[in-house]
Amino acid sequence: MNKIIAAALAATLATGTAQAAKDTLSLGMVLEPPMLDPTGGAAAATREVVYQNVFEGLTRIDQNGQVVPALAKSWTISGDGLVYIFALHTEAKFHDGAAFDCSVVKFTYERAVAPDSTNAQKGLFEAIAKTECPDPATAVVTLKRPTARFLFNIGFSDTVMIGPASAAGNKTNPVGTGPYLFKRWVKGDRVELARNEAYWGAKPAIASVTFRFVADPSAAAAAMLAGDIDAFPLFPAPETLDQFRADKRFTVNIGTTAGKTILALNNARKPFDDVRVRRALAYAIDRKALVDALGNYGTPIGSHYVPGDVGYVDLTGAYPYDPAKAKALLAEAGIKPGFTMTLRLPPPPYARRGGEVIAAMLEQVGIVAKQEPIEWAQWLDQVFKPQTDYDATIIAHVEPGDLDVYARDFYYYNYKSDEYRATFKQYVETVDPAKQVTLLGDLQRILSRDEPNVYLYALAKVSVWKAGLRGMWPNQPVPANPIAGISWAE
Repeated sequence: MNKIIAAALAATLATGTAQAAKDTLSLGMVLEPPMLDPTGGAAAATREVVYQNVFEGLTRIDQNGQVVPALAKSWTISGDGLVYIFALHTEAKFHDGAAFDCSVVKFTYERAVAPDSTNAQKGLFEAIAKTECPDPATAVVTLKRPTARFLFNIGFSDTVMIGPASAAGNKTNPVGTGPYLFKRWVKGDRVELARNEAYWGAKPAIASVTFRFVADPSAAAAAMLAGDIDAFPLFPAPETLDQFRADKRFTVNIGTTAGKTILALNNARKPFDDVRVRRALAYAIDRKALVDALGNYGTPIGSHYVPGDVGYVDLTGAYPYDPAKAKALLAEAGIKPGFTMTLRLPPPPYARRGGEVIAAMLEQVGIVAKQEPIEWAQWLDQVFKPQTDYDATIIAHVEPGDLDVYARDFYYYNYKSDEYRATFKQYVETVDPAKQVTLLGDLQRILSRDEPNVYLYALAKVSVWKAGLRGMWPNQPVPANPIAGISWAE
């Protein structure tokens, strides 16, 4: 009898523990954010923690890649496409109690283009001529020219609303209007968020979430199997997926992202300023073999666009794997066998593992690619900043439809093309959808012809989560892990 009572008590305690855990979530990430302000830098890891959790914009991008209302509950657009009138959710408050109203919209957009701005996507704001506030609940944004993607652009993480009083501290103590409050950042280990009980929108089911940073793929798999982590949205150990598929405790998901994985080249540095050399590198890399070597999750691409994007053109046949052609182009450009270049590789497994595979392929055409693993902060400082001190790097650009980076006055590829800029200007000023698609194709073909970077593959979203979890994004149209829509099955 005592054994039966003890067993029943144990079951009760176990059930109580499980139920108590149903409003908490532990979510794994490979990279730790360098900071927590999505308007202050380019790191996707920052967005994956705070976008749609701590910070919100006037619009947001949902899991289907569609624009939906956020802090703007509705909007109207003038017939000429120049004036956007937003009706605001002024019942929203910042986590420090500060009001959200039109003055915040004006501050946010003007701050983003100020001379001292460190916003990585300043180009998203370039089309804005002025922001006016006829009353606190209404924001009127006037554009310099019609901009087809404007509502999508202001749904990016880089365009979230920032409180004037809290802006300076957001890198380490983020204060937004979102469904979660920043609680604690234990450097090197985790970021903790807590449900915003005063949130203006629907109350989330998850009361607290911990983002755990586990860079080592083996450690990530072990933490999932041990139950220490509930979900890993971008799982770094694809070689273990069969083990997870065979375990009923887990769900394995293979989805898509907007990520373009590329061998980025410094077009301002010799010999990469020679298109023949860049094309030779493209011919030297077997994209399908690279994808297979990394676990067979990804789709080869031939330009800075991925399947599923509006206007996608399949250009993967432009540079088929052809080592002989690569050698001939190198010889034509005066590059002798034994030429040495450096691959600066940031921490993600796709970069470190991919670097090994690509170095071996380049060796077959007489190029010595020295692999130099660097940390994320070093990558941002040495590669991404204007001094662009690098030959080549492997990186996934996860912003959707970001063809604008090739039209900027500066971007770290140092690619300059008057033809591309003129074509992109036509694209952003065109409101006819059919003409937009035509111009998108033209832009992709120009990049394929000039090959400023070697376009490798579309990054897959390989995810593992506990079977009882509901509401995880199967795909990742933007870098985000929105927690408000997640819950545990009853």
